[in-house]
Amino acid sequence: MVVGKSSDAYETVYYATVGEPAIMEAASRKKFSENIANYGYVAADSVHAPNVIISNQLQSDSVNQLQALYPHAKLVTYKEVGKKLVRKTDGIIQTCLNSVNICLNLIGIMALFMGFLAIAEKAGGIRFLSKLIGPFFSKLFPELPKDHPAMGHMIMNFSANLLNLDNAATPFGIKAMESLQELNPNKERASNAQIMFLCLHASGLTLIPVSIIAARSALKAANPTDIFVPCMIATFAATLAAMIIVSIKQKINLLQPVILAWVGGLSALIAVLVIYLRTLDFKGVQSFSSVISNGLILTIFLLIVIGGVYKKINVFDAFIDGAKGGFETAIRIIPYLVGMLVAISLLTTSGTFDAIINAMKSLFTAMHVDTRFVDGLPTALIKPLSGSGARGMMIATMTNHGPDSFAGRLSCVLQGSSDTTFYVIAVYFGAVAVKDTRYSISAMLLADLVGIITSIVLAYVFFN
Repeated sequence: MVVGKSSDAYETVYYATVGEPAIMEAASRKKFSENIANYGYVAADSVHAPNVIISNQLQSDSVNQLQALYPHAKLVTYKEVGKKLVRKTDGIIQTCLNSVNICLNLIGIMALFMGFLAIAEKAGGIRFLSKLIGPFFSKLFPELPKDHPAMGHMIMNFSANLLNLDNAATPFGIKAMESLQELNPNKERASNAQIMFLCLHASGLTLIPVSIIAARSALKAANPTDIFVPCMIATFAATLAAMIIVSIKQKINLLQPVILAWVGGLSALIAVLVIYLRTLDFKGVQSFSSVISNGLILTIFLLIVIGGVYKKINVFDAFIDGAKGGFETAIRIIPYLVGMLVAISLLTTSGTFDAIINAMKSLFTAMHVDTRFVDGLPTALIKPLSGSGARGMMIATMTNHGPDSFAGRLSCVLQGSSDTTFYVIAVYFGAVAVKDTRYSISAMLLADLVGIITSIVLAYVFFN
């Protein structure tokens, strides 16, 4: 919990093996004790029972006998021995180092995008976006003055999220928070507008879950894109839930014609995109996503520079001024990120998540409910805390159960249904030094819960 690293092997693991020991040793790339025997177990201390059963014969009499003798042992294949014996979470010390590395890696991205945003602001591009989206945002963010630059920053953040452009979404989002902070009368307490923005952002609305599809392809899924539609519906449901939850709390009427028109238009656009992408194979989806995402970024940069030249501003000086702000912001969030990630590390390394999963499985088993969905839940439980941790859990679930299994597909849909709530809280509120987040966390977690329930229902509809 303190000095452990994600690359560290466990000190004591006891094995039971079914099959050829030489294959097991070669696949795991570890030096095992010499007393390995077929259908037996190897241990540093033979008094102990094995806690890992290793076999490629997942359904055999020998495996069943070993599982009956040692019900708490985990069953893994030869090829996965090495992965199974590795700690999945860093301890406190390594987490602190990782937190600083995250911020250092963020500096270059922040400087780049903040620099271009500064050019866009001086050229009037942000105000143009604010006017374009103003009719909708003025209803959803009633505290914002008409054509305020924060509207443009928010729409750029949402657009980057839609296209799965994480590197672009964070700088745009932080800039939006800084713009909203200018209007915040109490600088240490989150404003209504900041809460609405972050809850919508954390719902993670994404059009094409490229990284999830790529992971499924790498694991030889029969149809890597079969989770696309469920992911789309689940993340859209989570976003609508976030909007409704915060609107109820802030007494915003969502039945206004402008809001209904925008939500209806976005729903129609998503439906058309879903219909089109369903006609493409895996390579077609990847190609389409890459062209749209990367092409849009390059187009935005080009338009910003052209706009700056047209408005006769000093493009380079404007870029430098903005880039300096990006550097300062990346450094400012370090304390908040360290605190949040250390707390997450403690929860994970202490076994809290394992205890929760086991308790849930026991509960649903006692209720005589289909428990297949429980095997996919670790991804959902870790996602609000750590995006990389949830991604690793998703891959582990697909590896253990198969990419085309119910649990494997469900974990993919859960991965695509929301964003990392606590990471978002730490980074975005930390960037503007807001200490009182009010009901932000509870609203985000409620939206996450809607996404989880929707994902489970969709998994039974599409993959049962």
